Amino acid sequence: MGMVKVTGELASADGEFKPVEFLVDTGSFYTLVTPEIAGELGVELVGSTTLETAEGSQVEVLMGYARIRLMGREEPMLLGAMNVPMPLLGSASLQALGLKVNPVAEILEYDIPYPTMA
Repeated sequence: MGMVKVTGELASADGEFKPVEFLVDTGSFYTLVTPEIAGELGVELVGSTTLETAEGSQVEVLMGYARIRLMGREEPMLLGAMNVPMPLLGSASLQALGLKVNPVAEILEYDIPYPTMA
């Protein structure tokens, strides 16, 4: 599978949305951004967890909550702040938003119906 990149928007619980370009990473459960991006968004990092990298090392990652908006869908998500080369869109966000990767076309597609808010 090739690389799938997508532009979405992130916001802290009280903040305004800002565009963020993500690399879709179906091998990552969490959506990850750099600590600088989390700070710019005003995301309050309220906890931490230990994650295993693709190389097999373990790293401590600060966690907080943000809203993610992508392809007309929006959800609150647990977000990790980690030194990554570019923001990673993890599988938890894809599932919450009802999206999936089309590996042939290298795009995201709608996977499940999504409720419309009144």
